[in-house]
Amino acid sequence: MIFGTIDTSQIVITWIMSELLRNSRVMKKLQKEVQNVVGDCEFVEESHISKLDYLDMIVKESMRLHPVATLLPPHESMEDIVINGYHIKKKSRIIVNNWGIGRDPINWSENVDEFLPERFIGSNVDYMGNNFQLIPFGSGRRSCPGIHLGTIMVKLVVTQLVHTFDWELPFGMSPDELDMEELFGFTVPRATHLLAVPTLRSLP
Repeated sequence: MIFGTIDTSQIVITWIMSELLRNSRVMKKLQKEVQNVVGDCEFVEESHISKLDYLDMIVKESMRLHPVATLLPPHESMEDIVINGYHIKKKSRIIVNNWGIGRDPINWSENVDEFLPERFIGSNVDYMGNNFQLIPFGSGRRSCPGIHLGTIMVKLVVTQLVHTFDWELPFGMSPDELDMEELFGFTVPRATHLLAVPTLRSLP
């Protein structure tokens, strides 16, 4: 479980940093929140994470647009059942399109392709499998067992990165030029490596 968590967490962190580099407004807003919570501490601690509300929105929004797995593991119906008018026969194999759910305008409005963490303000939607419009880890008894370890790891790393460094794209590249193509497979990493230039921050 630990090795699987490390691999998928790396994919999530890379996508979050990609979106932050494309959206400087979001990056600056997150850095301000982190500064208010972490302060002059050199290292981010787990106790800080629960106080970072905007970070949580960023993680949700990144997982909505860039789920680690495009398709959830197959499920099989135990009996004939009708869901929303669809008759599903017993023994039917069901594969959930996780990528499609996250980009469904019925659930996420017309700006579904925009990276907008603020869409989660005042929302009870989380990624723990309780809300079917956002299920990056699956739901129920077959949900990912590493969900808590993975999300804490992602948040700690991202927070430390934006707390310690300012980030920019290399070679004068503009945010619009950053390649966001996905490499489709069982997991969905970036098609190309993310290159970013860190500069040590001068904290107030």
